[in-house]
Amino acid sequence: MIRISTIFIAICMVLVAASLGLVLHAVAGFSGTESAIVALTALTFLILYNAVSMRLRDRSDVGGQIADLSRGTADLARQVAEFGRRLAAIEGRVVSANATNSDRIQAVLGEINELGGLVKQLAISVASHEDLIASAAAAPPAPPVRPHSEPAEQHAPQQAATTLRPAPAVAVKPAPAPVATEAASPSRSQPQLLAAVRNAVEESRLDIYLQPMVTLPQRKVRFYEAVTRLRDDKEQILTADDFISVAESGGLIGKIDHMVMLRCIQVLRRLMVRNKDVGVFCNVSAATLGNPTNFSQCLDFLEANRALAPSFVLEFRQATFRQLGPIEIENLAALSQRGYRFSIDHVTDLRIEPRDLADRGVRFIKVPAALLLDPKQTSTADIHPSDLSDLLGRFGIDLIAEKIEGERAVVDLLDYDVRFGQGFLFAPPRPLRPEGASATGGATATKESGAPNGSSNTVPMAGPAAEPPMRATGNAALARRAAGPG
Repeated sequence: MIRISTIFIAICMVLVAASLGLVLHAVAGFSGTESAIVALTALTFLILYNAVSMRLRDRSDVGGQIADLSRGTADLARQVAEFGRRLAAIEGRVVSANATNSDRIQAVLGEINELGGLVKQLAISVASHEDLIASAAAAPPAPPVRPHSEPAEQHAPQQAATTLRPAPAVAVKPAPAPVATEAASPSRSQPQLLAAVRNAVEESRLDIYLQPMVTLPQRKVRFYEAVTRLRDDKEQILTADDFISVAESGGLIGKIDHMVMLRCIQVLRRLMVRNKDVGVFCNVSAATLGNPTNFSQCLDFLEANRALAPSFVLEFRQATFRQLGPIEIENLAALSQRGYRFSIDHVTDLRIEPRDLADRGVRFIKVPAALLLDPKQTSTADIHPSDLSDLLGRFGIDLIAEKIEGERAVVDLLDYDVRFGQGFLFAPPRPLRPEGASATGGATATKESGAPNGSSNTVPMAGPAAEPPMRATGNAALARRAAGPG
């Protein structure tokens, strides 16, 4: 847009040129043509002069602007250089911090590896001590046949007495209980056992035993498995292997599962008061899963306790998952939609499809330690047992080794990267105390009532006393054997 000053200058130049032409025509006597030529010439010179002057002025202005721009660019360059220096300093600090953290992490990893090695060495030493103590306990019964050798009696009379005394105690105490438990079930006929189970269910003589599942190698309790026991009219214990088949044939298993779920939820609520990270495994039969009436009753109860779903795991047999029908699959989907997770036990082989199991909500698989450590599984299974834990972990499934009886098995399972363990080595199934809040701490009552219970054929459920044969295993057995001969 042309500025007003430029228009004014142009008008002035035209007036000056016209005035000059008029003056020459009037005063000097030039003709009109000559006066016009002179006026145009003057106007041209004025225009050239104005253009040159404006060009010089614009050049000076542009030069000043260029100088200002140069100064601004220099300032910007200095600021960029300062920012680069600061960024380099920050990067150096970050690199040094990362190096320091990596050194610390490496140090911690080294200490953890050392602790793992020490734990393995401790487990190996404990296993070797257990073998030595077992061999030492098995050796004393042989020498008592030498009564006629007087030199031997003269040299070691006290040693013979000390070796002969503890041997009957070790052999006599655990022996009656297994014989009694084995003889209890064959003495009943099928109708008698069904009647005993029916009376126990109707009179609510159902007890919950808890067996912990621990992390390896820390052996910290992470879960509990609820083990069901029934008591007949004579307060004799019926294990799950004794009454499950009878209850299924008699149509009582649905009511038993519902009662067990109710007790397990009560136990879980009490346990979570002390530890929010604890969980409870509850066994569910295939008959309940496939019966619409029984399952709907259990589903309503589980729906009402949906808030406990992350800590409440429903456990099924491997055979149940391999024989799922449309009804069972639909019921499992209903439970999974409500947030409940599943576990598989009674595993008989390692032909496992982790993807299918994970899609159906399985998050735990319990495999017997003997099956994992069986060399025959290397050739018959689809995957080597040592790689099973990693394979299941890719699909969000944790491997639990159950029925662990000795320290040597723990050492071998650690090489297989097994994260959880369960078995009599850590703790046997123990009954709840009357207040039902804990499954531990029954050793005192066991010692106090050990003599009466040892002579009977069954284990009464008065108080938290644990079964005597199950107490003689694991670390407790080591301590008892070590203390006995001395």
